[in-house]
Amino acid sequence: MSIGRTAEVVGEIAVAASDRDRDEQGRPRNARPRDGLGRPLAPGATGEPRIPDDLLLPPEESLRYAQELLDAGRPFHAHEVLEASWKAAPDTERDLWQGLAQLAVGLTHLLRGNRIGARALLERGANRIGRYPDDPYGVDIGGLIAWSDRVCSTLDRSVPPSPMRLCHPAASRQPPTEPRRPPEPRQPASTPRHRPGSTPRRPADSAR
Repeated sequence: MSIGRTAEVVGEIAVAASDRDRDEQGRPRNARPRDGLGRPLAPGATGEPRIPDDLLLPPEESLRYAQELLDAGRPFHAHEVLEASWKAAPDTERDLWQGLAQLAVGLTHLLRGNRIGARALLERGANRIGRYPDDPYGVDIGGLIAWSDRVCSTLDRSVPPSPMRLCHPAASRQPPTEPRRPPEPRQPASTPRHRPGSTPRRPADSAR
C-alpha cells in the first residue's frame, strides 16, 4: 500500500477505501466481487460468495464455518468469519480470535505469493493464540502453533503448506467420562482340606 493512500485495514489485509462499496450511511460493505483469495475482481465479474458484514455466530459455529472455508481453499473468507468473532468477543477472548484470523490471513498471503507478509502474520497469530494454552472451544492451540512454525520454516523452499486445522477432532472435545476400573482378579475356588486318616464328607445329595 503506497504511503499517503487512504486505506482501511481489515484483518491485516489493506483494502483501499475507494475500492469499498458503501451503504446509504457511508459504511463500507462487501459488495465488490472477489476471488477465492480475496483479490478484487472487475465490477460485474462473478466472484466467490462473500461473508456478510454483520455475521454473528456462536464460537463453536464460527470455528466450524471457518474450517469449512479453509478446507474449500478460501482462507481469506475464513479470516472474515474469524474476524467477525473477534469484533464481537469479550476482552478475555479477543487475542484468541484475532490470532486465529491472523493465521488465516497469513495463509492467504502465502497463497498469493507474498512470503514476507505470510511470515509476519503467521508468527503474529501464533504468538497471540499461544496465550490460551487451555484450548478454548476445542481450538488446537499447540497444533496450530506447530503448523505455523512448519509453514514458516519452509517458506524459502516454496513448499505447499499443509492443511490448517483449527480444532481438535470432535471426539476429543467430548466431556471426560469416568474411567473404568479393571475387574478384580478372580480367586481360585478353595478345596476343603481333611486330615490324614479321616474320611472326606460326601456332599449332600441335592436330589433328596
